[in-house]
Formats: sequence, C-alpha cells, structure tokens
Amino acid sequence: MKIIRLYQIKNSFVLNAVIMRLLFSLLIFQVSSVLGFAQSSIPKVLKKLNNETVPYIYPKDISNEDSYLFLDARELDEYNVSHLKNAIFVGYNKFESTKVSDLITNKDTPIVVYCSIGVRSERIGEQLQKMGYTNVKNLYGGIFDWKNSGKAVYDINRNTTEKVHAFSKVWSKYLNSGKPVY
Repeated sequence: MKIIRLYQIKNSFVLNAVIMRLLFSLLIFQVSSVLGFAQSSIPKVLKKLNNETVPYIYPKDISNEDSYLFLDARELDEYNVSHLKNAIFVGYNKFESTKVSDLITNKDTPIVVYCSIGVRSERIGEQLQKMGYTNVKNLYGGIFDWKNSGKAVYDINRNTTEKVHAFSKVWSKYLNSGKPVY
C-alpha cells in the first residue's frame, strides 16, 4: 500500500511539473509576442500595440521645439533620467487630468505626448482628447526614436545627457543611440 501511495505522489509531482512547464512556456510565448521579441522595429511594435487614435508626429518633423508643449507620459524615475527639453511630467499610472487641465487652460495648445516608444503616450493622448484638447499628437517612436534621430535629451538638472531610461532590457533593443538605463 505504501509503495502504491508513494508512486501516486511521485506521479502527481511529475504531472504538476509538466503542467507548470507547459504553462510557463505559454506565458513566455505570450509575453514575447506582446513585448515584441518577434518584432524587429519600432514601427512593427506600434502597429501591433497602437490603434492610431492620436495622430503621430515624427521627431524629424519637429524643427522648432518651442512650438509645442511636450508631456512626458512615462514614470517619474524614467523622466528623472532623461526627458525632452522643457517637457512636463504627467506620468502614466498616476496620470491626473485635473493637474493637466489646471496647467493647460487653452484647449487648442499644440501638445506632443511621448513615452518610451509611443504606446503609453497614445493612451494619455486619448485621455487628453476626451478632456477636449484639440491639438494632441503622439511622438512616433517616443524618446527612443527622438534620441535615435540625434536629438538632445536632458536630465533632471537640465543638462544634456546620453542616458535614456529604457524601461527594461527587452525594450532597450529599440534604443540605438545613447546609453540605456534600467
């Protein structure tokens, strides 16, 4: 009897291990699909993850940065490492619409929202549109493409920097210029 019971327990552990490995493999496959392991470029990732509900503006098309109000839709630790010149931190997880409406009273202000590559900024841009802002653009490729295009980024002390918060090693493959920080 004891031998049969031990055999059943051992088989139960083996079955659970096989099931756990299978579930883990499926999870890795799903995460890799979403995060773009199979994707080779920013355009492919944006095509997959965005709905293009907020019109894009490309870094190359911004010759006069003073013509826009830049809103950084990343997290504070990302913003502190580097951001666009004079960008205002609005965050993503803790985005406060009242803070923005208090700060930007003219609903026709030309606004460019950005994040790492342009996914989170689309979500914040949608919120801004719902708030009645009429001139909202999503920076195509985010701060990564901005830096990849040879444009300057600034640290918390307003000094130019080569560092860019890359969010994670997975996302850092889209940053071809500068020094990724995690």
